[in-house]
Amino acid sequence: MHTEGESVATPATQTGAGEDPSRERFELELEFVQSLANPFYLHYLAQQDYFDDPCFVAYLEYLAYWRKPEYAKFVVYPHCLHYLGLLQHAEFRQSMRLLDTARALHGTQYKHWRFWREGA
Repeated sequence: MHTEGESVATPATQTGAGEDPSRERFELELEFVQSLANPFYLHYLAQQDYFDDPCFVAYLEYLAYWRKPEYAKFVVYPHCLHYLGLLQHAEFRQSMRLLDTARALHGTQYKHWRFWREGA
């Protein structure tokens, strides 16, 4: 479990002097993973053929570690973890090319955020 002052166990990247490379990578990956909560961003990635790039698909597979509890606790937008799981499937990645898919996902998200407490 990550505690303050402790490095997060992720692969290091090259950074400037005085910066903690593992912390910077942790923050960059967290920011990217959370951006996956936006269906219109997923649509953009699909339209730009990112989901057809084997290296990018492998990166999405690598990022699946964010679904583990010790990392998921840092996520503010939990829909991103659901979409990250769906992005592991070629059919979902292909469906994100359609604007109607992005709109449908956005509508479902909106309804969830608006009404989820009413069911509790």
